[in-house]
Amino acid sequence: MSVLLQSAFGSASADLAFLVGRVLFGAVLAFMGLNHFMNLETMVGYADAKGVPAAGLAVPFTGGMLAFGGLGIALGAFPLLASGALVVFLLVTTPVIHDFWAAPEEQQQTEMTQFLKNIVMLGGAFFFLALSSQPWPYAVGIGL
Repeated sequence: MSVLLQSAFGSASADLAFLVGRVLFGAVLAFMGLNHFMNLETMVGYADAKGVPAAGLAVPFTGGMLAFGGLGIALGAFPLLASGALVVFLLVTTPVIHDFWAAPEEQQQTEMTQFLKNIVMLGGAFFFLALSSQPWPYAVGIGL
């Protein structure tokens, strides 16, 4: 185990902070994934309007990526696959769906906010990807 991880997770309070951060991050993303299914027609229409090819297939697929990734992070299950799914989802969809530079002026601020939100989540997903080979405190511990 690296010195960085020993100092970061060497106490019960650090372990608890990592758990809370993991659950908050993962639960929000899992909910966003479920939202793809609960509002499928609306989400497909939005993706179609953005020019996403095969939006009727892409929306459920990306919803599954978000749900799997979010639950995996929250539970500490399959952390490599979970964080990898989130990284791929955010890298691919962010510039396509939240292309603020191409949006009409009245929508640019909203799209830029959503774009930046996704960039922050991408940073978090990369953080969990970097830690995916290490044991996570309070995790179910299922992995590859």
